[in-house]
Amino acid sequence: MPFPGGLWWLLCCRRGFTLLRRDYGEAERDGDGEAEEEEEASFELRAQGDQGSLEVSLSQPTRSSSGSERSLLVAEEMRSLIVEKGPGPVEDDPDALVKGWLQREMRGCMKTPWIRPRKYWFVLTPDSLDYYSSNEKGARHLGSLVLTSLCSVLWPDKQLYKETGYWSVTVFGRKHCYRLYTEHLNEAVRWVCAVQKVIDSKAPVQTPTQLLMRDVEEHRDSPEILEQIYRCNPILRYTSGPLYAPLLPFPYGSLDQSAPGPRSYTTLRDEAVKLFNSLQQLESERDPVPLMQGVLQTCLDLPPLVDEIYCQLVKQTTEPPAPGGQGDLHYWQLLTCMSCTFLPSPPVLRFLHFHLDRTENRFPASEMAKYACFIREALGKTKGRECVPSLEEILVLMQRQEMICTVHCPGAPACSVAISSHTTAEEVAQELVSRLGLSQSPNLFALYEQSRRREQPVGSATLLADVLTRFENLAGEDREQDPPCRLCFKHYGFLDTDNVPRDSLEFALLFEQAHEMVLRGYVPTSEETLQTLAALRLQSLNSDFSTHAPFPRLEELFPPHVLHARLPPPPHRPPTKCRGARLRAGLLAGGLWGQALAKQRAERDQRLRGRLREEGASTMAAIVEKWKLLQGMGRPEAMAAYMALVREWPGFGSTLFDVDLHVSPVGCGPQRLWLGIGAKAVSLYKPGEPEPLDSFCYGRISSFGASDRSTFRLSVEDRDLLFETSQVEEIAQLLNTYLTSAGTQRLPRPQEPPSSPPTSEPTVLPQGLCTAAGPWQLRPPVGSSHS
Repeated sequence: MPFPGGLWWLLCCRRGFTLLRRDYGEAERDGDGEAEEEEEASFELRAQGDQGSLEVSLSQPTRSSSGSERSLLVAEEMRSLIVEKGPGPVEDDPDALVKGWLQREMRGCMKTPWIRPRKYWFVLTPDSLDYYSSNEKGARHLGSLVLTSLCSVLWPDKQLYKETGYWSVTVFGRKHCYRLYTEHLNEAVRWVCAVQKVIDSKAPVQTPTQLLMRDVEEHRDSPEILEQIYRCNPILRYTSGPLYAPLLPFPYGSLDQSAPGPRSYTTLRDEAVKLFNSLQQLESERDPVPLMQGVLQTCLDLPPLVDEIYCQLVKQTTEPPAPGGQGDLHYWQLLTCMSCTFLPSPPVLRFLHFHLDRTENRFPASEMAKYACFIREALGKTKGRECVPSLEEILVLMQRQEMICTVHCPGAPACSVAISSHTTAEEVAQELVSRLGLSQSPNLFALYEQSRRREQPVGSATLLADVLTRFENLAGEDREQDPPCRLCFKHYGFLDTDNVPRDSLEFALLFEQAHEMVLRGYVPTSEETLQTLAALRLQSLNSDFSTHAPFPRLEELFPPHVLHARLPPPPHRPPTKCRGARLRAGLLAGGLWGQALAKQRAERDQRLRGRLREEGASTMAAIVEKWKLLQGMGRPEAMAAYMALVREWPGFGSTLFDVDLHVSPVGCGPQRLWLGIGAKAVSLYKPGEPEPLDSFCYGRISSFGASDRSTFRLSVEDRDLLFETSQVEEIAQLLNTYLTSAGTQRLPRPQEPPSSPPTSEPTVLPQGLCTAAGPWQLRPPVGSSHS
């Protein structure tokens, strides 16, 4: 029989009051103020001062199934860290550091606007943060948050105050998070500072895994004790079940979401548990490479997890159910990739070395022993990586092999070089110098990252594995108009270009590099000379003129920017400042007027493309006419004539960098210039002009260095020149290379105040660029003369 309408109304009201009482009223009745969460682990964290021996077995972390068992475990943990509090004289508590009224957020996350938030009396002691129903004597104790060294507190958020009118104080504990609110900023700051001071005063916390690692290290020479430790503590061995708590201590609370990396993360503890789940998936994965790369990327984004993953991998490779099986080997393969990418902390590193020795002794001549030997050698070379291994690198590491790197040489076939995860660009450059017979050359060579739009030298200490990973990432993006990047072996320092034999490989490399400079617009000369250079280039490629000879594209012979400079500039339209005018323009752009404008732009672009084709055809015709005049000239003569024309520019032999000069010699404002670094002098050029604005021999330079990541400072006698550039490291490295080759001594200048405002973090430059780390005092060698 259906209920009458009045009875239905009564039942609904009772249900609503029950929900409200559950969310906002049971805090006064429950001892902890909210329902206890599930157990994170079956062990408790221990303070560093506890030196008791591990006589009891530490079981694998599991979840409790009974609510009463959970409450008992929570109570035991609280009693182990803090004295249990009951009703008492709150006002006269001698241990109270800070006390006062605060509003606490309940389980509904943000405070419900239609219910007035309740205030509680909070008391901060040296051990915990407690709250009571009131500040009267004998008030009910509602809950406690145990404070350890792993707790954290967040400062008040201004944005939240604008939205709610309250300043928030968030305290993260192991199982609970207290979000407290007050209307006064000074009160919120007082609570935050007091809580943080208590947290800082706590002794570091250690997990059972850390204590067992210490015991293993102390008894590594006692096989019987070690076997007993491993037998009595399953936490050190392989487990097929999930992990509900990390093996190492991590601070409670959320991560800083402004950390680098496109991925979003939660807390370190949650991420550690998620990574263990990912590790267990490796056992059944047919293609584990993407999953391995994901684990490595997480460790790169969150460096504190590196030690945790090492410990998890050691755990899963200790006494597995099927030693040497597919799942076990996947763990060893990931451990191999980790050893070539990250270096663990010293305690974890010692524990890892012991695990490798134990595996080799227990399984000699097995695949696990071979991986252990490879990992030990890799750990001795690993310095840290900028990128995680590429998919190709992971595949070769899984087979304990080396990668094949292709390096292109202008004017010569590409070279294949076998590299490892620890091979630097300098080592490959030296190998190519020896392989190509350039050891006797006075000039310097280096590797370059090269694409159609940009080119930059690779730092001498840069790992080529990181460069190949960047190439793989760029190839995965939508870059249809830009060809893939490649490595190129080229001249780096021009110490002597006049005495290079014409029939040598070095002269061919020099010729190809000069032609690249011409195409990029770094050889300012007349258009007539550029056409002659293009004709000589055709003669060197195809010999005498023939209608059947293959014709390269015009942009491979002639600088494209010269053709674009002939086109009329686009019409300049002043920006609309009036708001009403912008509104009318926006409305017109969406209607027929916008379609007409789009049609006009398309027609104008079509006319410009047609004009560009006409200019290109006329330029190609002029080049062909000059090519016909070179009848009978051989390839070596054409290359020599090409180099002779290029050498007419006084800046040839210098490496040019695009810079913005902030302190110019003539006293004007910032301007775009070329900074030419040569073997004898440093010169400043205005782009497109053949003569330098100024030139400084190295005897006039007193010091140079990086003011910050994008500012290079050059001190010339009594002047300081500041250059804004994205190639600070390359400029400093090249200057240092020339000075080292010339025998110039470097002495550090006494500490000076920085020319730019200090930053919160020190400037960190790539390895191998020693001169960019700070200013250097330059002193010419004894007996040299200043020019």
